[in-house]
Amino acid sequence: MTFYAFSTENWRRPPKEVAAIMKLFRDYLKEANEREKENEQRGLQFHLLGERKGLPADIVRNLDILEKDSADKNVMRVNLAINYGGRDEILHSVKALAGLVRDGKIKPDAITEDDISAHLFTAGQPDPDLIIRPSGEYRLSNFMIWQAAYSEFWFSDILWPDFTTDDLDRAILDYCSRQRRFGGV
Repeated sequence: MTFYAFSTENWRRPPKEVAAIMKLFRDYLKEANEREKENEQRGLQFHLLGERKGLPADIVRNLDILEKDSADKNVMRVNLAINYGGRDEILHSVKALAGLVRDGKIKPDAITEDDISAHLFTAGQPDPDLIIRPSGEYRLSNFMIWQAAYSEFWFSDILWPDFTTDDLDRAILDYCSRQRRFGGV
């Protein structure tokens, strides 16, 4: 499960709004780290999707602690997309592959989709089956552009803070009624 918490574009918001969001991250990470220590997370493994560079040092430190302390959990992976952008993620992958080409470790015409995927922030994870888009918006907003190629979408006018487990159940039931063809017939 991935939560798109703060995009690379969100830095363009008013400074007071960015500061308020960073305070929410601090509060959330403090609570998550406390729960992890109390073993209340019940197998949740946390992982940052996005660039640490540019985030406040205390937030990076708390993200590092949360990732380290939950690394051995295996019930569900929870991605926190913070300072994340889909285009930035693809650029990150392309730069890594360009370095391999420069170092003679791979030939440009040998690069595959799997190679690109292996250098994304989500390397080793399956692509999302379902993307839930709350807030009445009908766009990806630079979210998992590469990974969303065959994702199913569920749109809702409900604002994220008001999104309930009943809403999640509705989205999943709707998803279960779909026939996925992945480009085939």
